[in-house]
Amino acid sequence: DPVPELLGTERLLANVEQVRCHIPLYPTDILFNPLPTFHCFGLTVGALMPLYLGLKAVQHPTPLQARAIAKRVRESGATILLATDTFLSQYARAGDQGDLSSVRLAVCGAERVRDETRQLVRKKYAIEILEGYGVTETAPVAAANQIEDNRPGTVGRLVAGMEYRLEPVEGMNEGGRLFLRGPNVMMGYVMPDAPGVIKAPKDGWHDTGDIVTVDEEGLITIRGRLKRFAKIGGEMVSLAVVENCASALWPDNMHAALAIPDGRKGEQVVLLTDSAEANRGDFIGWAKNHGVSDLAVPRRILQVPAIPMLGTGKTDYGRASHILQDQLAVEAAKAPPGLANDDIPPKEAAI
Repeated sequence: DPVPELLGTERLLANVEQVRCHIPLYPTDILFNPLPTFHCFGLTVGALMPLYLGLKAVQHPTPLQARAIAKRVRESGATILLATDTFLSQYARAGDQGDLSSVRLAVCGAERVRDETRQLVRKKYAIEILEGYGVTETAPVAAANQIEDNRPGTVGRLVAGMEYRLEPVEGMNEGGRLFLRGPNVMMGYVMPDAPGVIKAPKDGWHDTGDIVTVDEEGLITIRGRLKRFAKIGGEMVSLAVVENCASALWPDNMHAALAIPDGRKGEQVVLLTDSAEANRGDFIGWAKNHGVSDLAVPRRILQVPAIPMLGTGKTDYGRASHILQDQLAVEAAKAPPGLANDDIPPKEAAI
């Protein structure tokens, strides 16, 4: 049943207890938190959890100082490191041999952990990565892998006290839209048209907007956010899959896949990348060799100086979309009269 009697602070503390039950923590652990506390991961797991459980914690004011963070981890002897895939990769590359060797667990969320990152930290520092999943509305931790059963490619199982249900999505052959309920789910939203009034989730179920699959063992695999899919010829194509393919091809670079309108197929995929070597021909070949659908091959690949990032380590898709639209506007202005934007040849272009 829903738990409307819990206050917001109690829901945060419930999530702390859920994490403690899910991942073994020891009195000797030292948690290193470089994540900002304006983000729920940095706040609940990085600040509230060590205070509530009596764990020693080291706070760093910004996740962007990779070399300084690697040095502070070594100096503090930290055993647990909170990070995102993007930041952890930076710390591992910037650090000297041994800088992160005291870390027994790197707990990552907010974005998918790439295979390249796992290989890097395992080879250089012998660190095990536990990937988890959460949203602000669940305080945030909803699921995570565990030391005794770590399944790369999944985000593990739900934490204690949580339940889920999936709703089908048109154009998706497997998985569904994830709804969550539990003691850590928020009290509700406060909407602009009703200041001060909390609008609670119906029957306690929060709509995450994420598309997932759940196997017979309860392991959850994130397919992507519903708004991060393109509908091409009636089929749903995950933009995250496009980015994953690009990361496999050009692992040292950043990539952002975006969907734009297409007069013939509904939408088309455009890939922004900071890789000077990225090209559509290599992408097509890689997709064929790895059984990736042709629909996941971007129609365009555009080189940009840098992929915009948020302070949380996630791609700033809002700014990326503006960059793309500016580029398309420039191309449209140069196109011969009568040539529609969708008919511009799918060439590589530089911004």
